[in-house]
Amino acid sequence: MPASSDTSLTLTPAEVPWWRGAVFYQIYPRSFRDSNADGIGDLTGIVQGLDHIAALGVDAVWISPFFTSPMMDFGYDVADFCGIDPSYGTFEDLDQLVAKAHGLGLKVIIDQVYSHTSDQHPWFIESRESRDNPKADWYVWADALPDGSPPNNWQSVFGGAAWQWDGRRKQYYLHNFLTSQPDLNLHYQPVQEALLDVARFWMARGIDGFRLDAINFAMHDPRLQDNPPSSLPMDQVTRPFDMQAHDYNQSHDAIPLFLEKVRGVLDDYPDRFTVAEVVGADPLAEMKAFTQGDTRLSSAYNFDFLYAPDLTAARVKKTLAQWGSDQGEGWPSWAFSNHDAPRAVSRWAAGEPLGATARLLMLLLTAFRGNPFFYQGEELGMPQGQVAFEDLKDPEAIANWPHTLGRDGARTPMPWQRDAAFAGFSQGGAWIKPDPAHATYAVDVQTADPASVLHFCRALLACRKQHAPLVFGDLTLLPSPDEVVAFTRQHGGEEVLCAFNLSHAPVAWHPGAAWEKANMIATSDGGPEALVEALVEAPSDLPDPMPPWWGYWAVRS
Repeated sequence: MPASSDTSLTLTPAEVPWWRGAVFYQIYPRSFRDSNADGIGDLTGIVQGLDHIAALGVDAVWISPFFTSPMMDFGYDVADFCGIDPSYGTFEDLDQLVAKAHGLGLKVIIDQVYSHTSDQHPWFIESRESRDNPKADWYVWADALPDGSPPNNWQSVFGGAAWQWDGRRKQYYLHNFLTSQPDLNLHYQPVQEALLDVARFWMARGIDGFRLDAINFAMHDPRLQDNPPSSLPMDQVTRPFDMQAHDYNQSHDAIPLFLEKVRGVLDDYPDRFTVAEVVGADPLAEMKAFTQGDTRLSSAYNFDFLYAPDLTAARVKKTLAQWGSDQGEGWPSWAFSNHDAPRAVSRWAAGEPLGATARLLMLLLTAFRGNPFFYQGEELGMPQGQVAFEDLKDPEAIANWPHTLGRDGARTPMPWQRDAAFAGFSQGGAWIKPDPAHATYAVDVQTADPASVLHFCRALLACRKQHAPLVFGDLTLLPSPDEVVAFTRQHGGEEVLCAFNLSHAPVAWHPGAAWEKANMIATSDGGPEALVEALVEAPSDLPDPMPPWWGYWAVRS
């Protein structure tokens, strides 16, 4: 893999933007911490949990939507882009949250959902009233075909046609997700201007950046051409959406031009960060287009790992090789788990102990060139929650049961205290039934145990910060066996070797004579004491063969 031509690699750490290589912690507010015993996590609960987050050594938090919403999709169906839903609190609560986060050295980014709104949003309520009102063109409307069927064959992510008939306008409206989530018409300039005003609103309140939700769904082909069929085998199909190649309902060429406008707004506020969520089977070109140069977004991430059923060296090598050599290329972000995907520690353990898997995944994720995103509970090694069908809340899981994994198991409440009601999440209930097994992963239990996954996470992130190459350095893949991922990170004359055996058997491999004597600074099987001690250890031979399901970082002596 060629060395990157990124000019920031010649800068000193003090000159690199704060977000380059920063570690982010995602908060799903509904499930993080409930401060008022109503069973729903809230902004004050986040304030109460910020000390725990800051102690991890992360640099920023990303907070999923807390905007006014009927909660059909739990906040991603926005009814007021500039309002806070009462279930989450008030603007005073948000101001307190931002102030405390900043005081702890944490940046705060929030979601922006620009592709759609709730059908309860005033814009849509007005738009559906007639074909000639001031908001008539703010959403994607189309006439029925002569036989009354929808305008084309586009399918919704959540199942069924992506078109819903509306009797008032006698037209169909587009919804790529739930029928209650009509798509905005971002081809229409007044809509773009309204969304840019939303961005200005949150910037003025001290927010440090945005995650742009499903942004490649934000613009469609205005000709409404039918999507062609996909080549996906039927045994991999869980919904009609999978049976199409999404050539026309998303990923329009004008999206990057809109993102330049978003960037233009944020450039009026110093040190802001933007990251795009890019959904799809082949997201790389869009990720690079969305982040190219200095006029678009800071970063982007996709679902290369979020939906991957297993973790293999081949998958990691292929993904890493796609970044790092093009002039003007953007900066990637990485996540193994989030609120939309089953927790990685459960997907990838493959019979290995969950604690060992959690440590290995942390070491791997934080070694990548880019921004690591941790999802709440990941620092605890918390596995996927078990949720019975009768307890499901996720509309996608309910609609497609049992053929999709659903999202509820990743959204069960955060465990804070093992012996408290609802594991300390709330004193009055929980909006989704907790998994009783999660109490053993509680923050108080792991804080008291120096060998816990939590302590490992803290020590690992502290170790990473001491080595600039791991934060924002270049990445060069090394030749290695099929089961091993190995690469170096370089910056300012320092080089860090990162190697991982992602198989379940020992593998013979050594990086070569140049690394004959190296100082190992972190391993996936060491507790926090081992990490601290490794920083001052004398040079030692790197292991050959490499143990199974194991990894390390090392520097040359």
